[in-house]
Amino acid sequence: MTNVPDSKLGTMYKKHIGFILDKNIEALLDQYTDDALLISSFSKQPVIYKGREKIREHMQGILGIDGLETDIVFWSETEDPVTLMITEQITMTVGGNKSNMRFADSWVLRDGKIAIHFAGMVQYPDGTLA
Repeated sequence: MTNVPDSKLGTMYKKHIGFILDKNIEALLDQYTDDALLISSFSKQPVIYKGREKIREHMQGILGIDGLETDIVFWSETEDPVTLMITEQITMTVGGNKSNMRFADSWVLRDGKIAIHFAGMVQYPDGTLA
């Protein structure tokens, strides 16, 4: 993991990636509010997950990840309201196959937890752009 600032949100992001690598879905879900909204473009069509149980469905995809390297290309955070906007260059290994992607993630936090998560794929593993 490179280019993550030494800040409160930087620490939260590092934990977030750590939970993914550890396949610790419960700890990952604990970073979200009970009524959190996650909007994903991973499947090239928008998919909306509302609430912890629906977000759990989305997180099941992390179980196949064998390796994950993130390089932060852009990082912006605010304090009031607490928000995070990042773009990441990702190298992910699933089933022994490496894929390179580019993500754009944005979080809106409430009471120290993610209330809204825009999980955007910018460049898919096949090289196509969102």
